[in-house]
Amino acid sequence: MAIAQEAPPARTRLTQYAHGGGCACKIPPGELEAVVAGLTAAGPADPAAELVIGLDDGDDAAVVRIAGGQGIVLTTDFFTPVVDDAHTFGRIAATNALSDVYAMGGTPVVAVNLLGWPRDVLPAELAAEVLRGGLEAAQEAGCHVGGGHSIDDPEPKYGMAVTGVVDVDRVITNSAALAGTPLSLTKPLGIGVLNNRMKATGEVSEEAVAAMTTLNRDAGRAAVAAGIRAGTDVTGFGLLGHLYKMARASGVTAVVDAAAVPYLTGAREALATGFVSGGTRRNLDWVRPHTDLSAVSEDEALLLADAQTSGGLLLGGEVPGAPVIGEFVPRGEHVVIVR
Repeated sequence: MAIAQEAPPARTRLTQYAHGGGCACKIPPGELEAVVAGLTAAGPADPAAELVIGLDDGDDAAVVRIAGGQGIVLTTDFFTPVVDDAHTFGRIAATNALSDVYAMGGTPVVAVNLLGWPRDVLPAELAAEVLRGGLEAAQEAGCHVGGGHSIDDPEPKYGMAVTGVVDVDRVITNSAALAGTPLSLTKPLGIGVLNNRMKATGEVSEEAVAAMTTLNRDAGRAAVAAGIRAGTDVTGFGLLGHLYKMARASGVTAVVDAAAVPYLTGAREALATGFVSGGTRRNLDWVRPHTDLSAVSEDEALLLADAQTSGGLLLGGEVPGAPVIGEFVPRGEHVVIVR
């Protein structure tokens, strides 16, 4: 008599336990700006240290001046799963959080974990795998992980609060772009549509995973070495959203050569199949009134607004190996022009 075999346990798909994924679950940029409006001028009557960079221009991190011309860089970032594998999710979330320090031209020194976990739904072993992935990314960056905080949460969420150091005189900001400067991008776009396809179908883009788990350390160091002072990283607001913030804060117009923008393999096919997140559409709606998109199709505009997770650096200057995708010019009728 044949003995019945137990079916192997189904693989847990973390993305099915969250309403969104990665940086696409950010609060829409216009809505977020309304929420923080009025907070930029707030500060202590007797500050213990000088806040060099705060909320004013929506930079990637805060910077506080300390002795010897140095600054402390402080940032935090966390989100819902962008991939199904717990360890990979941890690596991506930590890489993304560390990126804000690199985007400021800094070096991460110590991080603490931020974990939300549906403990009655998903096993603790998976949470441990998320934390292990985050630890590995931080160790690759030479950054300590010194503990953290966790809560019981209906959705899994993970990220880090990261503290780093930076030379205050060489800090990279949103507001320092100058007309006549080339515009470079250090990672290809398309992460958002590929992740959205993965969430719907289970089809993983190894190229997208590789991009999301690649630290922006080398790009940040190259930018500082090249004397670049204007930059940001491309995450949930898409290339167009982050570029709009950068050009607006700098008082210039950004011109993008659409044909020069690199994309991950399969990104256009994922878009054509309809795997566009709500976050991407909100990004495009936000920048459209300030952007000349007359030279490109709606699909091209959506790809340029694609909500990235752990994307590359967007820099006002040139660094080795990064394509030049446009330039900054004197402010004109539009803040961003796509040609």
